[in-house]
Amino acid sequence: MTGAKTAVEWLAAVAPDPDACRWEWERNPLGVTLLPAGRAWDVLILPGELGYPTLDVLTRIIDRLGPVLVDFGDDRMGFFVPPGTASRWLGTGVRSAGRGTWIVVPYPGRQSGGVRWLIPPDGTGTLTDPALLELAMHEAAAGLAGDQDR
Repeated sequence: MTGAKTAVEWLAAVAPDPDACRWEWERNPLGVTLLPAGRAWDVLILPGELGYPTLDVLTRIIDRLGPVLVDFGDDRMGFFVPPGTASRWLGTGVRSAGRGTWIVVPYPGRQSGGVRWLIPPDGTGTLTDPALLELAMHEAAAGLAGDQDR
């Protein structure tokens, strides 16, 4: 559980009051908190039908991915990327959360009622390289288009 505590500390560090955030988060019956994007990370949010194939491509080409969230119903998938990525991202159908936005984040290692970690943070600050994410999205989209042609 040491890794989960480290992940909690890493995530909570972006909150205006990290200690209060952790205290409330640990006691929240839903197991979620709101955290500001744009400080230690941004989040690129893909539709689930593109997110899962993109994640498959990424896991084949790199050893350590940044954290990845998925919402209840698997409709959207959020990839944690370096801060500033959201303001520069141009991509149809991809939403972003950067400076000035907040996201719902589940407590690592605990079940929540909706949003959950597909790849939890490890506490080291590992993030997904946006260039690799974009390449993986293109490969995934090409695969999806090929599937529709068959």
